Amino acid sequence: MTFSVPVLVRGYELDTQGHLNHAVYHQYGEHARWELMRAAGIAQDKFIASGIGAVVLESTIKYKRELRGGDEVTVSCAAEWREGEKVFRFHHRIVKLDGTVAAEITVVAGAMDLTTRRLYPTPADHFRALADRPELLGL
Repeated sequence: MTFSVPVLVRGYELDTQGHLNHAVYHQYGEHARWELMRAAGIAQDKFIASGIGAVVLESTIKYKRELRGGDEVTVSCAAEWREGEKVFRFHHRIVKLDGTVAAEITVVAGAMDLTTRRLYPTPADHFRALADRPELLGL
């Protein structure tokens, strides 16, 4: 299942060339991830109270088209879980209203035990147990 949120590119997010600063793409992806988690019933405080925290291990962006101030986009977020792996992935697409894909982001993440500081061995199980709507997370 793919989840998405609308975002308006704001003037203070632009670089000196007048297009969206590269680091802000990461922020858009993170915003979509947390909104997906919230929609699935996992608020940040609930997640942290579980003793497990989310960690980004890798984030890759493919820039396709520039974004400029005032552009309206949707940022999609789909989770990918692989059996037997300690990591999982989020796939994002940032798409303009006219359907133009501006960027694609892939994030490799883990669920870290906040006491042992080690990756939780079965992150899908942990997310499934916390979520009110695990189907939004692809579980």
